[in-house]
Amino acid sequence: MTWEHYPATRLDRERAALLLIDHQVGLLLGVHDHDQEELRRNVIALARIAKAFRLPTVLTTAMADGPNGLLLPELAAELPGTPVINRDGEIDPFDNADFRAAVEATGRNQLIIAGISTDVCTAFPAMSAVAAGYQVHGVLDASGTWNVLAEQAAALRMQAAGVVLSSAVGVGSELQHDWRAEGSQQLVDAFTSAIPFYESLMVAASRRPRLTGLAPP
Repeated sequence: MTWEHYPATRLDRERAALLLIDHQVGLLLGVHDHDQEELRRNVIALARIAKAFRLPTVLTTAMADGPNGLLLPELAAELPGTPVINRDGEIDPFDNADFRAAVEATGRNQLIIAGISTDVCTAFPAMSAVAAGYQVHGVLDASGTWNVLAEQAAALRMQAAGVVLSSAVGVGSELQHDWRAEGSQQLVDAFTSAIPFYESLMVAASRRPRLTGLAPP
């Protein structure tokens, strides 16, 4: 099934779940297609977005006892109590029965997916999920890989398979729909992780004199 047109692809907080795949301390060291700290901030932003909209979240790691390392500690701190499914060998998480069952248990048909690496840990489950009938949004700036060519190839492959490509801020904004709706303040908090200038912008706005009701000179 392919989902080609907005608003058919528009994310909905009642239909979406978040899948974060292999955001591990060892794998992060190999990310060179974009800034590692930027990736870290965007992953934290996604976790905060999930909390703001009460999205079911599935975390998984690959061979965490080996060189891939443990789940990023700051991510674990954002999502306390969320079980982490450790895969001993399956490269595509959808080949792991526990992971697949956890996704099905969310009861959601929109999946937001990010992982390290983009060409494997984001692309493989994203394409598997599309084949299983899910609407899938791949978050490129919360994913990372070894070089820019690998990222570009993964993006083209996912897009051809029907995956909607997005960013952490784009995902949060789609879920919010309207700044007057519930969750707007939590979303602002998430955005300050993804785009640090936004926090400065908010501080500056809070200090700006309020002119409402004042007569012009």
